[in-house]
Parts: sequence; structure tokens; C-alpha cells
Amino acid sequence: MNFPSQNNFGNRRAFLRNLGACLALPALESFGQVSGKNGPATNLAYLYFPNGSAEGSWTPERVGPDGKLHELNSWMKPLDELKSELILMRNLWTPRGNGHGAGTATWLTGGRYNGRKNDVGGPSVDQLVARHLSKGTPLPSLEISTSGEGSFAGSLPRNCLSWTARDIPAARETVPRAIFDKLFRRSNEGFVDQSVLDLILEESKALKRRTSSADSRKIDEYLEAVRSVEKRVEFAENQARRAASDQALTDTLQRPTAGIPINHGDYVKQMLELMALSFWSGATRVSTFMLDHGQSNRYFNFVPGVKGTWHALSHWKDSSGRTEDDDGKTSWNDVKTKRDQYNAVTRWHHEQLAWFLKRLKALKNADGSTVLDRSMIVYGSSIADGHEHAEKNLPILVAGGGSGSLQTGRFHDFRRDTSMSRLHLSMMQKMGMATTRFADADEGLVL
Repeated sequence: MNFPSQNNFGNRRAFLRNLGACLALPALESFGQVSGKNGPATNLAYLYFPNGSAEGSWTPERVGPDGKLHELNSWMKPLDELKSELILMRNLWTPRGNGHGAGTATWLTGGRYNGRKNDVGGPSVDQLVARHLSKGTPLPSLEISTSGEGSFAGSLPRNCLSWTARDIPAARETVPRAIFDKLFRRSNEGFVDQSVLDLILEESKALKRRTSSADSRKIDEYLEAVRSVEKRVEFAENQARRAASDQALTDTLQRPTAGIPINHGDYVKQMLELMALSFWSGATRVSTFMLDHGQSNRYFNFVPGVKGTWHALSHWKDSSGRTEDDDGKTSWNDVKTKRDQYNAVTRWHHEQLAWFLKRLKALKNADGSTVLDRSMIVYGSSIADGHEHAEKNLPILVAGGGSGSLQTGRFHDFRRDTSMSRLHLSMMQKMGMATTRFADADEGLVL
């Protein structure tokens, strides 16, 4: 048996290992992993969505004179009960990179995009943090994305958020099974067609005999969560195969890729759950998730009252009654109707974010803190108002406690020329990096 040992990664994490499986476990008090609730933030995630948001849709309904968030607007309502965990911002800019291509590629680099050289100016913030923490986790970083739809699904800049160097994009995973295996299987030993929990069953029993009753319950809770994800992945794959075999179509009139859930909501939640488990277990501390490629043409007809593609809806002022949609079929007769549908897609994504944050809040560490307490989640887009393709006033929020380093429940109204690079620099510093500059920023934001 080869179960706990942690020192290879420098953070006293316990592992369950056997042929074909390797599970990093959440921090356990029995192994001296309680370290207090303050200090550098434990986890950093960037969640990106394309196509921006309609002007005004990111503005809180009510804010106190001291900047305290009192009430979110109707489009952000899914996040209202989590407002004490949020920081909303106005007037963050990315003047050196904007739009569906350049904006996506440079959202995390703070540079300009040179299309002739595929040059984004430097490594992205997530990769710099991952490099700093590389000895602390089995997986330095986790880059995931939904499988993009539409005519730009193969565009390099629209599909690359993380960069290991100025001209080298980090590989991203789009299939839940591949992410699951990366987190929980030992690929160098070959694939074993068996549940990872069956593979480490005896090791987990032996480990529980050596831990406290509280840690034993935590191990059971964690293994149950892993099993639940494994079952959902298997179910989604079976459904996708059946749909492909009888040529069933998805909501977006596309045949599903094998291994990718047909239902887009299920797909997004599977990816978010895998990210949550990767943080809870300590498998990684840095992750990015592209909710779609930078010019998504995905249909959101599954959202009540919505028709047409996301990209077309983002150009909400084009509503002459002609077929302005990317498919040449859908049209809108007035601005308000189209803007409301665009905002409904924004709200749908807020629902997914709220689900993720609640999940992180439910996962407990050995010291009683939650994974959300120890995390910083940056969520936003590289475009402000989708119709204008503007770089001003980007829709950005930060969630989580950052191990006590973030003052949440606040709204910050910055000056109009505040660079998003200052936000990145703040994140780097709160993750324990002794750095005073990132891209065009030499001062972080006070959050």
C-alpha cells in the first residue's frame, strides 16, 4: 500500500495511490494540515465568458455611500444571496487588447496581440502564478474550456486564454472525462477500465483507520463527490453516444462530440464541479475556464424567451427585422426585445457562477474554512458592451475570501483609465508572489 505521502509537493497533502489511480485528498487535521484561516490565498481561478454584456447589466441596483453592496440588479439576481462574497467593479479597461480575438488572447496577459506572430506580449497571469506554486501541487494548473461552436471555433486567439510564453498557448481540455483522468488517474501506468474509487478502495480503508473520526467523514464525503462526478461523466458519455448513433441533434443543431454532454447546462456544471474538486483536493491551485470561445455562436434557445446565437444577440442594437443573426435565419424587430434576450443569456451564466460559488462554499477544509474562503475567483469578459466591442468598463467581478485578503460585499468605481493589469498584479501578490509589476501595471488594486 502506498497512501499518504505528501512531501513530494511540499504542502503535506495526503494521497491515495494504486495502479492506475492517484487521488490527492483534502487537507486533514490528522496530518497536521491545519494552518489557520489567514495568509496567502490558496486558490486562483479565472472564469471567462465572451461577447460582453449589455450596457447597464453589470451595475448594482443599490450601493451604500461606503461602497457596500446592498442589492444587485435583476440580471445579476442569481448572485444576490452571495453578494457578501463578491467584489463588483466599474471602469476596468484593457486598452491594449480588445475584441473577440485580441481581447480573448490578451485578457490574462495585459499585452497587445500580434496576429502575424501569435504574440500576446508575455505569459498569462495564471501561468506565472502556477510557475510560482509549481512545487506545491501535483498539477501546476488546470486549463479547461467548453467545446466552442460557430464559425470561429477553430480560431487560435479566440480559443486561447492561458499562455506559458508570449507565443505558446497552454493546452486546454474540453472533455470532462479527460479532465477527470488528469485529476484522478495515473496515466504513466496506462488506462485501467475501472472506477478510480474501486482502485483505491483498500488504501482508503487503511487510511481512515489512521485518522480522526472527523477526517474519516471528510474522506468519505470527498470520495462520494468523486464518485458522483465519475457517474455523471459516464452517463453523459453514454447519452452522447446514443444521440450520435441515431443522429439526434443538440439544442444548437450540432451533433454532440463523443464524451461531451448534450445538455449545455450539464456540460458547464460538470466542468465547474471538476474545478471545485481540483481545488478542494489540492490537485491544483490555479485554474482557468473558458465558458466558450471568444466569439461564441452558440444558440441559447434553451433559455426561455431567447432565440438566436449569443454573438448575434450581443449586437443588440441591430434589430431592424432583417436576419442579422449569424445563421441568416433569426431576426428581431426592436432593440428592447433583443437586449432583454442578450441579458437573459448573461443571467443564465450568472446562475452557473452562483452554483459554482455555492459549491465552493459547501466544501470544508480541515481548519473549518471553506474552499471559497481560501479562493479568489475572477469572472468576466474581454468586451464591455457587446454591441460596441468596447474595452471600457469591462464586466468583471471577484468572488471569495482570498484567505482573508479580500474585503468582499463591495462595489468599486474606479477611474476610467484603470488597467485590468492592476487586478492581475493584485491577484499575484495575494497568491504570495513578491512582484511589483505585471504588463503595464506597477501598482495593484486595493480590494
